[in-house]
Amino acid sequence: MATLGTPTNTIEVLKKYNFNFQKKFGQNFLIDTHILEKIITASGVTKEDCVLEIGPGIGTMTQYLAENAREVVAVEIDKALIPILSDTLSEYDNVTIINEDILKVDVNRIVQEKNGGKAIKVIANLPYYITTPIIMGLFESDVPLESITIMVQKEVADRMQVGPGTKDYGALSLAVQYYAKPEVMIQVPPTCFMPKPSVGSTVIKLTRYEKPPVEADDEKFMFSLIRASFNQRRKTLVNGLTNATNLKTGKKDVLKALEEMKLPSAIRGEALTLAQFAELSNLLSLIGK
Repeated sequence: MATLGTPTNTIEVLKKYNFNFQKKFGQNFLIDTHILEKIITASGVTKEDCVLEIGPGIGTMTQYLAENAREVVAVEIDKALIPILSDTLSEYDNVTIINEDILKVDVNRIVQEKNGGKAIKVIANLPYYITTPIIMGLFESDVPLESITIMVQKEVADRMQVGPGTKDYGALSLAVQYYAKPEVMIQVPPTCFMPKPSVGSTVIKLTRYEKPPVEADDEKFMFSLIRASFNQRRKTLVNGLTNATNLKTGKKDVLKALEEMKLPSAIRGEALTLAQFAELSNLLSLIGK
């Protein structure tokens, strides 16, 4: 089977199977071998590794992964792509294809079965609408992870690595930075895809921390605070937290915690660093007791 990462070979496969792109799955296939090679290098995949690939498409990246990794598990939601993948990956005996929604897959079981419970590497080319749930699902379910190397819309990559006070800063920035060290690896123009998306993409690598950079006594509570404070960005932090239906946080308690942190009572959530959210969360859980 010819390498798929070229326009000619991709068109040939799509024609052979009479494949139609599904807008609902946000399908854009890579047609640039240089970018594919760069992603493999950026991900640091070696023959020791078991790799989980999310959204293999027609197998363009999967072929490269199969050559470079020990074991590849490719999870594809679109059943129309399964016969194509069986064909394009027929030469490789180290690839398992799963036709399933990644959000419903028991990734921990895959890690146990395929890698004896040791940390895996994740590689994905993700559509915009599903990026956050997939990343958060992987981090929050305590899957043994070494790194996630993903291609996302440029603005999503920006969101993952910015700090307080910027318009892109939000719950996703804080969550990613709590679990992993984000590094932008490659900028990918729309011309590298078929069909051509309307925006540029970015390959970002999230290297999982062994231990988060801040100490939150109650991780879930901290993330509830973060979500509540960004749900209504225009409101002050005090109002955002006291209006949140899922939080039983009194106004007096929030003001007391802010005073202890030497922060102004009119501060907004977007001004707080990850360390400050952890401190606020720890103080509020103490005050609430």
